[in-house]
Amino acid sequence: MQSEIAGIGFLWRRGATFFNGLLFLDFTPFDACSGLIEQRFKLIMRNLSYILLSVAILLVSCSSFDREYKNTNMDYRYEAAKAYYLDGDYNKASQLLETMITMLKGGDKAEESLMILAMCYYNSGDYETASQYFKLHYTNYPRGEYAEFSRFHSGKSLFMDITEPELDQSGTYVAINELQLFMEYFPQSKYIDEAHDLILKMQDVLVLKGYLAAKLYYDLGDYMAYMGNNYEACIITAQNTLKDFPFTSLREDLSMLILKARYKMAHNSVKEKQVERYRNTIDEYYAFKTEFPESKHLKEAEKFYKEATKFVGDNKDDNKE
Repeated sequence: MQSEIAGIGFLWRRGATFFNGLLFLDFTPFDACSGLIEQRFKLIMRNLSYILLSVAILLVSCSSFDREYKNTNMDYRYEAAKAYYLDGDYNKASQLLETMITMLKGGDKAEESLMILAMCYYNSGDYETASQYFKLHYTNYPRGEYAEFSRFHSGKSLFMDITEPELDQSGTYVAINELQLFMEYFPQSKYIDEAHDLILKMQDVLVLKGYLAAKLYYDLGDYMAYMGNNYEACIITAQNTLKDFPFTSLREDLSMLILKARYKMAHNSVKEKQVERYRNTIDEYYAFKTEFPESKHLKEAEKFYKEATKFVGDNKDDNKE
């Protein structure tokens, strides 16, 4: 840093002091700043070069794709589509293939082109469209080279697209059916274990949906009872879920929910129906204890049982045949 008397030409003033009546100013000389300015200029130009290069590559790429898209030579366009697929550019590959699928039908590239198109959508995460093309493939070529692969991936694509348990599960039933058909057609397939695991996972989703629906009825309790008995709806929903999926891991929870709903329904009933409903609670308790003798819910279940037996015992004279 240099200190000079005002009047000498420098670029930036940094400070001012007085000495013997003279004003002294501190400046950064131009030569000290020029290096920094030059470095920043070079950095800006380098970044600009990268941007221009990227734009140029993009323009060339777009121009190349446009030529391929408009090219009337089917072999050329098909090979371009395969190249895009192998490079992982599934969007461009699918765009090219979509324009050729109908025209390639019946030719030597028909089966392969349909499979590549299905895989483009599968790898892009558009599982619904992928499943449609896999299904179209194995429908058109049931004994084709890729029939086993397409049948399995049609179901797997639907599995990948299933919704949360709280939402509509109609698509889950379709996916399960698709994979079950695959297992029937190809019982020795290398994909058989994976298909079985996917079906079990989807069944778990359906069981959870049933459990959540039954739990919702239970939680509603007597709310809006004029529209129906929520506890009875809870029991029916849980029982249907157990009937459809008897080996579910939620069997104990569903069974306990039924017992709780029976107890609540008896407890909140009019007196004329209480004894009968408490007896149903007792029967449900015995069934629960027999199946789950070490249940974590056993203590709560015994509480329901004791109250039910006490009520029935105290009121047995009022309910003689």
